[in-house]
Amino acid sequence: MAIEVFKSTAQLTDGMRVECVARDHTIILDEPKELGGTDTGMNPVEAVLCALGACKCIVARCFAKAHRIDLQDFRVEVEGDLDPDGFMGKNKDAKIGLSEIRSKIYIKSSSPKEDIEKFVEFIDRTCPVADTLTNSPKMVTELKIER
Repeated sequence: MAIEVFKSTAQLTDGMRVECVARDHTIILDEPKELGGTDTGMNPVEAVLCALGACKCIVARCFAKAHRIDLQDFRVEVEGDLDPDGFMGKNKDAKIGLSEIRSKIYIKSSSPKEDIEKFVEFIDRTCPVADTLTNSPKMVTELKIER
């Protein structure tokens, strides 16, 4: 199967507010007021956590029947630890990004516990966002100066 390219654009608007577009969909990212934003949207770190939880939900929905899981309800709560001193340059030893991400999966199902546990392991192995966070992709930045 050929590689599929996903694209997005992030445009800084006012203050810390960023308009993010992918295909025909737009979301607004911002920072809380105490971090200099206007709190009109979640911040980028929260968006990453949401993307991880959403991806796990989608994987669960896509593969539940194939794994013979009676998926009645499925929710993922995700939290991560970030030391702002790393990003702000106040502590050179602090990690700039998240140091740990934790997921709590809530599933309503009549399937056996052992099958659900194996299914959750499958979800964690198969989730593209989890894989991206666990096995960092090659990062390439190209600069275009507009005058």
